[in-house]
Amino acid sequence: MNLTVGQIAEILNGEVAGDPNILILGISSLEDAQCDSVSFLANPKYEQHLYNTHAAAVIVGVDFVPKQSTKTVLIRVNDPYLSFTALQAEYQRLTILKKTGIEAPVHLGTDFSHSDGLYLGAFAYIGDHVTIGKNVKIHPQVYIGDHCTIGDHTIIYPGAKIYERTIIGAYCNIQAGAVIGSHGFGFAPKPDGSYQNIPQTGNAELGNHVDIGANTTIDCATLGTTRIGDGVKIDNLVQIAHNVEIGKHTVIAAQTGISGSAKVGKHVMIGGQVGTVGHIHIADHTKVGARSGVTKSTKSDQILFGVPAMDRHGYLKSYAIYKKLPELMACIQELEQKILNLTPNSPK
Repeated sequence: MNLTVGQIAEILNGEVAGDPNILILGISSLEDAQCDSVSFLANPKYEQHLYNTHAAAVIVGVDFVPKQSTKTVLIRVNDPYLSFTALQAEYQRLTILKKTGIEAPVHLGTDFSHSDGLYLGAFAYIGDHVTIGKNVKIHPQVYIGDHCTIGDHTIIYPGAKIYERTIIGAYCNIQAGAVIGSHGFGFAPKPDGSYQNIPQTGNAELGNHVDIGANTTIDCATLGTTRIGDGVKIDNLVQIAHNVEIGKHTVIAAQTGISGSAKVGKHVMIGGQVGTVGHIHIADHTKVGARSGVTKSTKSDQILFGVPAMDRHGYLKSYAIYKKLPELMACIQELEQKILNLTPNSPK
Protein backbone atom coordinates (compact mmCIF):
# COMPACT_ATOMS: atom_id res chain seq x y z
CA MET A 1 0.00 0.00 0.00
CA ASN A 2 2.77 2.45 0.97
CA LEU A 3 0.62 5.22 2.48
CA THR A 4 1.11 7.20 5.66
CA VAL A 5 -1.54 7.34 8.37
CA GLY A 6 -2.13 10.96 7.43
CA GLN A 7 -2.70 10.07 3.78
CA ILE A 8 -5.17 7.34 4.75
CA ALA A 9 -7.04 9.81 6.97
CA GLU A 10 -7.20 12.23 4.04
CA ILE A 11 -8.67 9.53 1.76
CA LEU A 12 -11.31 8.72 4.40
CA ASN A 13 -11.99 12.32 5.48
CA GLY A 14 -10.95 11.30 8.99
CA GLU A 15 -8.93 12.80 11.83
CA VAL A 16 -5.72 11.32 13.25
CA ALA A 17 -5.19 10.84 16.98
CA GLY A 18 -1.45 10.16 17.05
CA ASP A 19 1.49 10.28 14.65
CA PRO A 20 0.28 10.89 11.05
CA ASN A 21 3.69 10.04 9.54
CA ILE A 22 3.70 6.30 10.30
CA LEU A 23 3.96 4.28 7.08
CA ILE A 24 1.22 1.70 6.37
CA LEU A 25 1.97 -1.21 4.03
CA GLY A 26 -1.10 -3.43 4.39
CA ILE A 27 -4.62 -4.04 5.69
CA SER A 28 -5.64 -6.70 8.21
CA SER A 29 -7.99 -7.62 11.04
CA LEU A 30 -7.31 -6.49 14.60
CA GLU A 31 -6.27 -10.01 15.65
CA ASP A 32 -3.88 -10.65 12.76
CA ALA A 33 -2.47 -7.16 12.30
CA GLN A 34 1.26 -6.53 11.88
CA CYS A 35 3.13 -3.44 13.01
CA ASP A 36 2.90 -1.87 9.53
CA SER A 37 -0.81 -2.51 8.88
CA VAL A 38 -4.10 -0.68 9.40
CA SER A 39 -7.29 -2.25 10.80
CA PHE A 40 -10.73 -1.08 11.91
CA LEU A 41 -13.18 -1.37 14.80
CA ALA A 42 -16.87 -1.13 13.90
CA ASN A 43 -18.50 -3.72 16.19
CA PRO A 44 -18.19 -3.02 19.94
CA LYS A 45 -17.87 -6.73 20.76
CA TYR A 46 -14.40 -6.70 19.17
CA GLU A 47 -13.18 -3.75 21.23
CA GLN A 48 -11.13 -6.05 23.47
CA HIS A 49 -8.83 -6.79 20.52
CA LEU A 50 -8.02 -3.10 20.13
CA TYR A 51 -5.96 -3.09 23.31
CA ASN A 52 -3.78 -6.03 22.21
CA THR A 53 -3.50 -5.41 18.47
CA HIS A 54 -0.15 -4.88 16.76
CA ALA A 55 -1.72 -2.65 14.12
CA ALA A 56 0.00 0.68 13.53
CA ALA A 57 -3.37 2.39 13.07
CA VAL A 58 -7.02 1.52 13.64
CA ILE A 59 -10.06 3.17 12.06
CA VAL A 60 -12.71 3.94 14.71
CA GLY A 61 -15.89 5.98 15.04
CA VAL A 62 -15.64 9.69 15.57
CA ASP A 63 -17.24 9.36 19.04
CA PHE A 64 -15.29 6.28 20.13
CA VAL A 65 -13.76 6.55 23.63
CA PRO A 66 -11.26 3.78 24.55
CA LYS A 67 -11.81 2.08 27.90
CA GLN A 68 -8.06 1.46 28.22
CA SER A 69 -4.89 3.03 26.92
CA THR A 70 -3.94 1.99 23.37
CA LYS A 71 -0.59 1.64 21.62
CA THR A 72 -2.02 2.30 18.18
CA VAL A 73 -2.82 5.47 16.30
CA LEU A 74 -6.57 6.06 15.89
CA ILE A 75 -8.17 7.36 12.69
CA ARG A 76 -11.58 8.79 13.60
CA VAL A 77 -14.30 8.67 10.93
CA ASN A 78 -18.10 8.91 10.78
CA ASP A 79 -18.60 5.27 9.75
CA PRO A 80 -15.67 2.89 10.42
CA TYR A 81 -17.09 0.01 8.37
CA LEU A 82 -17.80 2.06 5.25
CA SER A 83 -14.47 3.85 5.60
CA PHE A 84 -12.58 0.57 5.85
CA THR A 85 -14.42 -0.65 2.75
CA ALA A 86 -13.36 2.50 0.90
CA LEU A 87 -9.77 1.90 2.00
CA GLN A 88 -9.92 -1.67 0.71
CA ALA A 89 -11.13 -0.34 -2.65
CA GLU A 90 -8.14 2.00 -2.75
CA TYR A 91 -5.85 -0.88 -1.82
CA GLN A 92 -7.31 -2.93 -4.67
CA ARG A 93 -6.75 -0.04 -7.06
CA LEU A 94 -3.10 0.18 -6.02
CA THR A 95 -2.43 -3.57 -6.27
CA ILE A 96 -4.76 -5.81 -8.29
CA LEU A 97 -5.79 -3.14 -10.77
CA LYS A 98 -2.24 -2.14 -11.73
CA LYS A 99 -1.91 -4.97 -14.27
CA THR A 100 -2.08 -3.93 -17.93
CA GLY A 101 -1.27 -5.48 -21.28
CA ILE A 102 -2.20 -8.61 -23.20
CA GLU A 103 -0.54 -11.84 -22.14
CA ALA A 104 0.09 -14.80 -24.41
CA PRO A 105 -1.50 -16.96 -25.58
CA VAL A 106 -4.92 -15.37 -26.08
CA HIS A 107 -7.47 -15.43 -28.89
CA LEU A 108 -8.63 -12.09 -30.25
CA GLY A 109 -11.56 -12.13 -32.67
CA THR A 110 -12.15 -9.83 -35.60
CA ASP A 111 -13.33 -6.26 -35.03
CA PHE A 112 -12.15 -6.37 -31.40
CA SER A 113 -11.70 -2.92 -29.84
CA HIS A 114 -10.60 -1.76 -26.41
CA SER A 115 -9.58 1.41 -24.61
CA ASP A 116 -6.52 2.20 -22.50
CA GLY A 117 -5.59 0.22 -19.40
CA LEU A 118 -6.74 -3.20 -20.59
CA TYR A 119 -5.37 -6.29 -18.87
CA LEU A 120 -6.06 -9.54 -20.71
CA GLY A 121 -4.75 -12.67 -18.99
CA ALA A 122 -3.32 -15.75 -20.67
CA PHE A 123 -5.68 -18.27 -22.29
CA ALA A 124 -8.53 -15.77 -22.50
CA TYR A 125 -10.84 -15.97 -25.52
CA ILE A 126 -12.33 -12.82 -27.04
CA GLY A 127 -14.94 -13.32 -29.76
CA ASP A 128 -15.75 -11.23 -32.82
CA HIS A 129 -17.16 -7.69 -32.63
CA VAL A 130 -16.36 -7.28 -28.92
CA THR A 131 -16.00 -3.80 -27.40
CA ILE A 132 -14.15 -3.31 -24.12
CA GLY A 133 -13.92 -0.02 -22.20
CA LYS A 134 -11.00 1.55 -20.39
CA ASN A 135 -9.15 0.00 -17.45
CA VAL A 136 -10.97 -3.33 -17.82
CA LYS A 137 -9.22 -6.32 -16.22
CA ILE A 138 -9.92 -9.73 -17.75
CA HIS A 139 -8.16 -12.55 -15.93
CA PRO A 140 -6.85 -15.81 -17.41
CA GLN A 141 -9.20 -18.39 -18.97
CA VAL A 142 -12.11 -15.99 -19.36
CA TYR A 143 -14.43 -16.57 -22.33
CA ILE A 144 -16.18 -13.59 -23.94
CA GLY A 145 -18.49 -14.43 -26.85
CA ASP A 146 -19.27 -12.49 -30.01
CA HIS A 147 -20.91 -9.06 -29.94
CA CYS A 148 -20.32 -8.48 -26.20
CA THR A 149 -19.77 -5.07 -24.63
CA ILE A 150 -17.81 -4.60 -21.40
CA GLY A 151 -17.94 -1.22 -19.63
CA ASP A 152 -15.11 0.81 -18.10
CA HIS A 153 -13.28 -0.40 -14.97
CA THR A 154 -15.00 -3.79 -14.92
CA ILE A 155 -13.09 -6.81 -13.57
CA ILE A 156 -13.78 -10.35 -14.82
CA TYR A 157 -12.05 -13.01 -12.73
CA PRO A 158 -10.56 -16.33 -13.90
CA GLY A 159 -12.75 -18.82 -15.68
CA ALA A 160 -15.85 -16.65 -16.03
CA LYS A 161 -17.91 -17.23 -19.19
CA ILE A 162 -19.69 -14.37 -20.93
CA TYR A 163 -21.99 -15.60 -23.69
CA GLU A 164 -22.66 -13.80 -26.97
CA ARG A 165 -24.48 -10.44 -27.07
CA THR A 166 -24.09 -9.87 -23.31
CA ILE A 167 -23.82 -6.26 -22.18
CA ILE A 168 -21.92 -5.51 -18.95
CA GLY A 169 -21.80 -2.00 -17.51
CA ALA A 170 -19.02 -0.05 -15.83
CA TYR A 171 -17.37 -0.88 -12.49
CA CYS A 172 -18.76 -4.42 -12.40
CA ASN A 173 -17.07 -7.41 -10.71
CA ILE A 174 -17.68 -10.86 -12.18
CA GLN A 175 -16.17 -13.51 -9.92
CA ALA A 176 -14.49 -16.77 -10.96
CA GLY A 177 -16.65 -19.37 -12.65
CA ALA A 178 -19.67 -17.11 -13.14
CA VAL A 179 -21.68 -17.66 -16.33
CA ILE A 180 -23.53 -14.71 -17.85
CA GLY A 181 -25.93 -15.11 -20.76
CA SER A 182 -26.18 -18.92 -20.80
CA HIS A 183 -29.21 -20.52 -22.42
CA GLY A 184 -32.32 -20.55 -20.25
CA PHE A 185 -34.24 -23.65 -19.19
CA GLY A 186 -36.89 -23.71 -21.90
CA PHE A 187 -38.52 -26.92 -23.16
CA ALA A 188 -41.99 -27.51 -24.62
CA PRO A 189 -43.68 -30.88 -23.87
CA LYS A 190 -44.55 -32.95 -26.93
CA PRO A 191 -47.44 -35.44 -27.32
CA ASP A 192 -45.08 -38.41 -27.10
CA GLY A 193 -43.82 -37.28 -23.66
CA SER A 194 -40.51 -35.92 -24.89
CA TYR A 195 -39.50 -32.26 -24.89
CA GLN A 196 -38.84 -29.78 -27.69
CA ASN A 197 -35.98 -27.39 -26.98
CA ILE A 198 -37.06 -23.73 -27.11
CA PRO A 199 -34.25 -21.62 -28.63
CA GLN A 200 -33.07 -18.87 -26.31
CA THR A 201 -32.42 -15.98 -28.69
CA GLY A 202 -32.34 -13.05 -26.27
CA ASN A 203 -29.42 -11.73 -24.23
CA ALA A 204 -28.40 -10.66 -20.71
CA GLU A 205 -27.58 -7.14 -19.59
CA LEU A 206 -25.87 -5.96 -16.40
CA GLY A 207 -25.99 -2.33 -15.27
CA ASN A 208 -23.19 -0.38 -13.59
CA HIS A 209 -21.59 -1.32 -10.25
CA VAL A 210 -22.99 -4.85 -10.37
CA ASP A 211 -21.25 -7.65 -8.44
CA ILE A 212 -21.75 -11.28 -9.48
CA GLY A 213 -20.48 -14.05 -7.17
CA ALA A 214 -18.45 -17.12 -8.03
CA ASN A 215 -20.30 -19.87 -9.95
CA THR A 216 -23.46 -17.81 -10.26
CA THR A 217 -25.44 -18.23 -13.48
CA ILE A 218 -27.54 -15.59 -15.23
CA ASP A 219 -29.47 -16.95 -18.21
CA CYS A 220 -30.18 -14.99 -21.35
CA ALA A 221 -33.77 -14.24 -22.26
CA THR A 222 -35.87 -16.48 -24.47
CA LEU A 223 -36.83 -13.27 -26.27
CA GLY A 224 -35.69 -9.81 -25.24
CA THR A 225 -33.30 -9.28 -22.31
CA THR A 226 -32.59 -10.61 -18.83
CA ARG A 227 -31.82 -7.39 -16.92
CA ILE A 228 -29.74 -6.84 -13.78
CA GLY A 229 -30.05 -3.24 -12.57
CA ASP A 230 -27.39 -0.82 -11.35
CA GLY A 231 -25.80 -1.61 -8.00
CA VAL A 232 -27.20 -5.15 -7.72
CA LYS A 233 -25.10 -7.53 -5.57
CA ILE A 234 -25.49 -11.26 -6.18
CA ASP A 235 -23.71 -13.84 -4.03
CA ASN A 236 -22.07 -17.12 -5.06
CA LEU A 237 -24.07 -20.05 -6.47
CA VAL A 238 -27.18 -18.10 -7.42
CA GLN A 239 -29.40 -19.01 -10.39
CA ILE A 240 -31.11 -16.20 -12.31
CA ALA A 241 -33.41 -17.67 -14.97
CA HIS A 242 -34.37 -16.34 -18.40
CA ASN A 243 -36.20 -13.02 -18.72
CA VAL A 244 -35.79 -12.16 -15.03
CA GLU A 245 -35.52 -8.47 -14.20
CA ILE A 246 -33.81 -7.32 -10.98
CA GLY A 247 -34.14 -3.70 -9.88
CA LYS A 248 -31.44 -1.34 -8.67
CA HIS A 249 -29.48 -2.02 -5.47
CA THR A 250 -31.09 -5.37 -4.73
CA VAL A 251 -28.97 -7.96 -2.86
CA ILE A 252 -29.33 -11.74 -3.20
CA ALA A 253 -27.55 -14.26 -0.97
CA ALA A 254 -26.06 -17.63 -1.95
CA GLN A 255 -27.96 -20.64 -3.32
CA THR A 256 -31.04 -18.64 -4.22
CA GLY A 257 -32.97 -19.38 -7.41
CA ILE A 258 -35.11 -16.81 -9.24
CA SER A 259 -37.43 -18.52 -11.72
CA GLY A 260 -38.11 -17.38 -15.27
CA SER A 261 -39.80 -14.05 -15.99
CA ALA A 262 -39.93 -13.07 -12.30
CA LYS A 263 -39.58 -9.36 -11.67
CA VAL A 264 -37.63 -8.31 -8.55
CA GLY A 265 -37.92 -4.67 -7.52
CA LYS A 266 -35.44 -2.12 -6.22
CA HIS A 267 -33.69 -2.35 -2.84
CA VAL A 268 -34.95 -5.90 -2.25
CA MET A 269 -33.04 -8.14 0.18
CA ILE A 270 -33.21 -11.90 -0.46
CA GLY A 271 -31.63 -14.36 1.99
CA GLY A 272 -29.80 -17.59 1.21
CA GLN A 273 -31.51 -20.63 -0.35
CA VAL A 274 -34.65 -18.72 -1.28
CA GLY A 275 -36.69 -20.03 -4.20
CA THR A 276 -39.34 -18.26 -6.25
CA VAL A 277 -41.88 -19.39 -8.81
CA GLY A 278 -41.85 -17.72 -12.20
CA HIS A 279 -43.87 -14.77 -13.51
CA ILE A 280 -44.29 -13.05 -10.13
CA HIS A 281 -43.36 -9.55 -8.97
CA ILE A 282 -41.38 -9.03 -5.77
CA ALA A 283 -42.06 -5.40 -4.91
CA ASP A 284 -39.53 -2.72 -3.96
CA HIS A 285 -37.96 -2.90 -0.48
CA THR A 286 -39.22 -6.44 0.16
CA LYS A 287 -37.12 -8.58 2.53
CA VAL A 288 -37.23 -12.37 2.12
CA GLY A 289 -35.83 -14.55 4.91
CA ALA A 290 -33.44 -17.42 4.22
CA ARG A 291 -34.89 -20.71 2.85
CA SER A 292 -38.26 -19.12 2.07
CA GLY A 293 -40.34 -20.05 -0.95
CA VAL A 294 -42.02 -17.11 -2.69
CA THR A 295 -45.08 -18.37 -4.57
CA LYS A 296 -46.96 -15.16 -5.33
CA SER A 297 -46.34 -11.47 -5.91
CA THR A 298 -45.60 -9.28 -2.89
CA LYS A 299 -46.41 -5.80 -1.66
CA SER A 300 -43.76 -3.15 -1.07
CA ASP A 301 -41.87 -3.16 2.24
CA GLN A 302 -43.05 -6.63 3.28
CA ILE A 303 -40.84 -8.94 5.35
CA LEU A 304 -41.45 -12.56 4.37
CA PHE A 305 -40.56 -15.93 5.90
CA GLY A 306 -41.50 -19.55 5.36
CA VAL A 307 -42.65 -21.99 2.67
CA PRO A 308 -44.81 -20.71 1.18
CA ALA A 309 -43.52 -17.29 2.21
CA MET A 310 -45.85 -15.19 4.34
CA ASP A 311 -45.73 -11.92 6.23
CA ARG A 312 -43.28 -12.02 9.14
CA HIS A 313 -45.90 -11.46 11.84
CA GLY A 314 -48.12 -14.23 10.52
CA TYR A 315 -45.14 -16.52 10.18
CA LEU A 316 -44.00 -15.94 13.76
CA LYS A 317 -47.50 -16.60 15.10
CA SER A 318 -47.75 -19.79 13.05
CA TYR A 319 -44.30 -20.93 14.10
CA ALA A 320 -45.12 -20.38 17.76
CA ILE A 321 -48.03 -22.80 17.33
CA TYR A 322 -45.93 -25.22 15.25
CA LYS A 323 -43.41 -25.59 18.08
CA LYS A 324 -46.23 -26.64 20.40
CA LEU A 325 -47.79 -29.23 18.05
CA PRO A 326 -46.78 -32.27 20.17
CA GLU A 327 -48.37 -30.73 23.26
CA LEU A 328 -51.46 -29.66 21.31
CA MET A 329 -51.81 -33.15 19.84
CA ALA A 330 -51.65 -34.66 23.31
CA CYS A 331 -54.38 -32.25 24.47
CA ILE A 332 -56.59 -33.18 21.50
CA GLN A 333 -56.17 -36.90 22.20
CA GLU A 334 -57.01 -36.34 25.86
CA LEU A 335 -60.15 -34.36 24.94
CA GLU A 336 -61.18 -37.02 22.43
CA GLN A 337 -60.91 -39.68 25.10
CA LYS A 338 -62.98 -37.62 27.55
CA ILE A 339 -65.69 -37.06 24.93
CA LEU A 340 -65.77 -40.74 24.04
CA ASN A 341 -66.09 -41.67 27.71
CA LEU A 342 -69.04 -39.27 28.13
CA THR A 343 -70.87 -40.38 24.97
CA PRO A 344 -73.30 -43.34 25.34
CA ASN A 345 -72.60 -46.33 23.12
CA SER A 346 -69.34 -44.78 21.97
CA PRO A 347 -66.66 -47.23 20.86
CA LYS A 348 -64.07 -47.85 23.55
